Amino acid sequence: MHAERRKTVLDSARRIVIKVGSAVLTSERGLDLRVVNRLADQLAQLHDSGREIVLVSSGAVAAGRRRVPDLASGPLDLPGRQAVSAIGQSRLMHEYDEALARYDKVTAQVLLTREDFRGRQRFLNARNTMRRLLDWGVIPVINENDTVAVQELEFGDNDTLACMVVDLIGADLFVNLTSADGVFDKNPDRHPDAACVRCIDNIAALDLDAMCDGKTTVGSGGMYSKLRAARRCAQIGVPTLIVSGKHPFALEHVFAGAEAGTWVEPESRPIADRKFWLAYHDEPSGDIAVDAGAARALRDKGTSLLPIGIVEIHGRFERGALVRIKDPDGRTVGVGLSNYKSSELARIKGRNSGEIESVLGSAPYPEAVHRDNLLLDAAL
Repeated sequence: MHAERRKTVLDSARRIVIKVGSAVLTSERGLDLRVVNRLADQLAQLHDSGREIVLVSSGAVAAGRRRVPDLASGPLDLPGRQAVSAIGQSRLMHEYDEALARYDKVTAQVLLTREDFRGRQRFLNARNTMRRLLDWGVIPVINENDTVAVQELEFGDNDTLACMVVDLIGADLFVNLTSADGVFDKNPDRHPDAACVRCIDNIAALDLDAMCDGKTTVGSGGMYSKLRAARRCAQIGVPTLIVSGKHPFALEHVFAGAEAGTWVEPESRPIADRKFWLAYHDEPSGDIAVDAGAARALRDKGTSLLPIGIVEIHGRFERGALVRIKDPDGRTVGVGLSNYKSSELARIKGRNSGEIESVLGSAPYPEAVHRDNLLLDAAL
């Protein structure tokens, strides 16, 4: 059944985000121009079929450090990595522009940071720009703006960026080109008997930590980040294909019907676009530990989080901050926007909502986190 579903989606998808990783694009000598040109050929072919294509490309840091003498190996400090990214990004974009121009395709470089998704107005501005580029028949090439985004370079990865772009443009399909043949039930580098999983029907039920106990050395993500991105896409009803970009013309083959890679089914009941943005526009600023009753009410009844169910507060945050809610076993129940800052929650935890005003002097909200600003089972 999944093969029929996969073929139907691949045939009908009109707006596609394709992400390619550093391990696919680079060799020991740096950026592999053969890979870039083969990828450009396939992107042009998909574009010629009437599809809108957005490419999220890694490889800037890896390409840049091999263009500067003595930087081919060894650790770099943060300013060094940012400088190398600046060198590599221009080279990477030049090669894409040249390769796609051979097919009369126009490219646009788009450098994004988490800050561009954090503010709702900036998010909407980015959405409008991207949609205008697609209306004009342009192929946007997106990367993180590593040169200036300190936190993103230190902790981010383009798998996370790509799934945010899927939501940003309202894509029909996410294709993640990686160095592996797909998702394996165990780490194949450590378990010779590992088998490729051809279809994941319910990615929310997977134990990603158990499946992904390693990552590639060239990129910053690894299979964990790819599956986390696929899970996030599934939440908004978008399927993901994780397939090897090491095989020549992999895109051409899978869109022609080849059973390669791993297909990740979307959830049958997608979450609202606003809740997706709310949950993933930023990293959580702190944790709220709740008792078993509150965790059960949140999960089973979809209620708001009231102060009476709060046990502990971890971290310092302000009103409106994104926080992680955890049950007594330390498992994440969900993420949401806190109506109170951490110091206020510490004072009203375990109390009834009617007591908030007597403790704080005012009670603007009866809830600590309102259900409209809460996403359960967030893929963090």
